Amino acid sequence: MEYKEFLEKKAQLGEAQGFEPIWIPDFLFDFQHALVEWAIRKGRAAIFADCGLGKTPMQLVWAENVVRKTNQPVLILTPLAVSQQTVREAAKFSIDCRRSAGTIEPGAHIVVTNYEKLSHFNRTDFGGVVCDESSAIKSFDGVRRAEVTEFMRHVPYRLLCTATAAPNDYIELGTASEALGEMGQVDMLTRFFVNDNNTIDMKGAMGKRKPGWRFKGHAEDAFWKWICSWARACRRPSDLGFEDKAFILPLLTEQDHVVKARTLAPGTLFDLPATNFWEEREERRRTITERCEMAASLVAKTNRPAVIWCHLNPEGDLLEKIIPDGRQVSGQDSDESKEDAFESFVNGSLRVLIIKPKIGAFGLNWEHCSHVVSFASHSYEQYYQAVRRCWRFRQMRPVIVDLISAEGEQGIKDNLRRKADAADRMFTALVGHMNKSMRLDRGVNYNTKVRTPKWL
Repeated sequence: MEYKEFLEKKAQLGEAQGFEPIWIPDFLFDFQHALVEWAIRKGRAAIFADCGLGKTPMQLVWAENVVRKTNQPVLILTPLAVSQQTVREAAKFSIDCRRSAGTIEPGAHIVVTNYEKLSHFNRTDFGGVVCDESSAIKSFDGVRRAEVTEFMRHVPYRLLCTATAAPNDYIELGTASEALGEMGQVDMLTRFFVNDNNTIDMKGAMGKRKPGWRFKGHAEDAFWKWICSWARACRRPSDLGFEDKAFILPLLTEQDHVVKARTLAPGTLFDLPATNFWEEREERRRTITERCEMAASLVAKTNRPAVIWCHLNPEGDLLEKIIPDGRQVSGQDSDESKEDAFESFVNGSLRVLIIKPKIGAFGLNWEHCSHVVSFASHSYEQYYQAVRRCWRFRQMRPVIVDLISAEGEQGIKDNLRRKADAADRMFTALVGHMNKSMRLDRGVNYNTKVRTPKWL
């Protein structure tokens, strides 16, 4: 690679700047109006808004403004099945939005496609790009993640939207920053953090992120101020200074169900709590039948829609077998089959959906369902996103979450609750810094001429 080519690859498109909003429709709520106006003026921005706060209409209005500014279409990238949902939302608001797998119809304003289809598009055809559920980018393999970042790098206007439970994954924030052209991921980490592992390697044993990154002594406040320069976050409208009104969540009831293994671990006389990853995995596999039977009994007690979140293929296979009106969505299914299952669940022809969080936990709206069954997992983000498919604003009924675990998995549940507390504290800190930043920005006219000293 030539040095000039190397520099060009690392460079960001410097002329990409925001502009004054051209079209702000009346159907946006007041807090949505404020977020969209800010994102349009920013030009390259991120909106971290909780589930049900209307990220889809916000990104559609943002995209329509970019279309009118540039006279070029805008590409919206979504997880699988969310693209069809986006098209339905656009039709509801009379916004031109067309789904595509690689072609742009003449006259199209907004084109929506799955992340997996990105390679079929040419970035020069678009004036802007939106990454919906952008937190899912970090779960892509390195090639696809680099493809998304590279595609966005030279598009003038960019928007990231996600409902991440809390921005406490610093590597994810670095990915977002790099995609927006603010700061590279490694640059961000080395500027604000110390690595106790003394390496910039992002992966550790078994593909897990190493826990070595921690704030430098003076850097935490500066870090969040920097994040607030290109991102806005809210869990509810009141985080932005608006009234919550219709955005008050219904009651959520979480119920623990502990099953006892029918067989003992090899070489043991009685069950002991799992103390490491390998023991947890062994107990999880040894109790597949017991946990699946518990899940089946829970969804059989009602005649209402239910979603069961599992993590292993044998769990999904067994659940589909013992639940007569259940259907599994697995990784080996075709995209068309997955979308058919999602549509069937939404329209009511399928009562019980069986799925893994990594397949369907991002972006889908299932307000018609108020019963969630989940097997225990260390991933707080997956658990949070899975629950929030149903427990979201516009949900009209109380939501019940049944969390099923084996006796030896108590440590997993304790870890999940610890992460939940940490995430809440982190998001509270971000909102505090964001509001402080917004107060400083209010009333400032950046076009005012000032007199500078002669020596400047």
